[in-house]
Amino acid sequence: MRPKSPALPGSDLLLGIGYFLLWLLLWPTEQPYWMLPYGLRFGALLLAPMRMWPWLLGAELAASGLISWVHPLPLGWRGFLLAALPEPAVVAICLWLMRRANLHASLRDPEDVARLLLSAAFTVAATTATDAVMLALIHVSPSADLMMQALGQDLLGNYVGVLLIVPLLVMLLRARLDKRGLGRLLMDGLLVLLPSLAILLVLSSHEAPQPQFARVLSLAPVLFFAFRHGWRGASLSMLISSLGMTLVDHLSGHGIPGAAGELFLAVAGTGALMLGSATDALRRSSERVAEQNVYLAAVNRRLDHLARQLRDAARGNLQTEENQRRHMAAELHDELGQNLTAIQTHLKLAQSRLAQAGMDDIGVSINTILGHMRRALHRLLDDLRPAVLDEFGLLRALDEGPIRDLLTAAGVAYRTDLHGDPRLLDDDTRTVVYRLVQESATNAVKHAHADAFQLRLRIGERQGVALALLDIRDNGIGLPARMPRGGRGMQGMRDRVTSLGGLFRVRPEAQGVHLRILLRSSTQTSDVART
Repeated sequence: MRPKSPALPGSDLLLGIGYFLLWLLLWPTEQPYWMLPYGLRFGALLLAPMRMWPWLLGAELAASGLISWVHPLPLGWRGFLLAALPEPAVVAICLWLMRRANLHASLRDPEDVARLLLSAAFTVAATTATDAVMLALIHVSPSADLMMQALGQDLLGNYVGVLLIVPLLVMLLRARLDKRGLGRLLMDGLLVLLPSLAILLVLSSHEAPQPQFARVLSLAPVLFFAFRHGWRGASLSMLISSLGMTLVDHLSGHGIPGAAGELFLAVAGTGALMLGSATDALRRSSERVAEQNVYLAAVNRRLDHLARQLRDAARGNLQTEENQRRHMAAELHDELGQNLTAIQTHLKLAQSRLAQAGMDDIGVSINTILGHMRRALHRLLDDLRPAVLDEFGLLRALDEGPIRDLLTAAGVAYRTDLHGDPRLLDDDTRTVVYRLVQESATNAVKHAHADAFQLRLRIGERQGVALALLDIRDNGIGLPARMPRGGRGMQGMRDRVTSLGGLFRVRPEAQGVHLRILLRSSTQTSDVART
């Protein structure tokens, strides 16, 4: 558990003295537009730790007593006690209950602003009801007009006081502006707010209805500051605009504004504060989205880099495998093929002696075995490295080579539809195309028991990149629900395509297997032109 930092000696006393001076400073500003001391009380009790509440309430009582001593009340100390004690107690009780319900001084989100303003409205209503009771005690039979006027003034004035003071206290103590934001705010104040106040003064110097129009027009800079600077700009511009409206009313001699002026400030201040908070929330959301986009872009670049590395490694493995196959094919052809030829030559030379010895059948058997061995060697060499691919080229090897022989021998009808220039493709891609068709044909014969096999190949170029599109299908029994253990045919085909950065799709069919494969070759069109 994190230990609490001890309070500095004398800090509570200094806070009480400062609050006492602020209360005396704001008391002369009480007028029908607002009750700024009420906002100071609400904000101080909201922001200060509860252990400091006695100092704050005691400082307020002392300031109120000093004011009552300088400006005596009609009922003397009885009127002072009825006016100065109940209202702070009600505000303290309401805020204690709300802070117990997790109310915190925050204007960060519209939800926080709405919660704070609802709390302020509830507290103001409670204090207004208390004032009504005190008014009934002071006046034995108060008139209905006097009661409604006093209650309406307290209700709207106190709420406006909270709107003007509490956001300023939150900004100064909890959410200070940085130097850059403060500079922008001051610059906009000089360029926008001061000219708006000058226009307000000019319009208010005329007879009605210009003054009422001027009050509505004063809301324009408040909305501008709410959009541009969030709730901080909205609260500061609202405070300055309301001060300007008060000054204009006093200088122009239009008299004391009624409930309409207070209601205008209450509604405009609430809307501006909500709008400013929503603007701040939207700006923070946009910044988070921008940060996430930057992060995702970096992650995508990293994934692209890793994918290129994997493709390069897979392509290197494919090239290494083909080189090993080519080397093994050459070794088998040179060594085993030559040895088989030598055995056949020696057997032919010994054929007459075997005939004299009556062993013609042994020579025939050996020749038959050697023929089987040579054919098996040819199949093995073709699997290791298809010589027909080097001798005939890709299209002819696919159409007339061993693949057709394999399918025809198994009774499978083989149809081809081949278009394009194989020279657009590099050697690795041509080899992979042949291997894919070869593996598919082998699967169709050995596992699918198909009687028809169809191959379509399109080779072309798009934006300087050579493409090969393979469409392979048969009418066999299709793929099993679970691939057999040890089966590497389909996975090997997928790995070959992935190594070249291509796309491998197995399309659903009612019967048989349908493969759609796209390969991209690194050979550009300009490379073909040089060949």
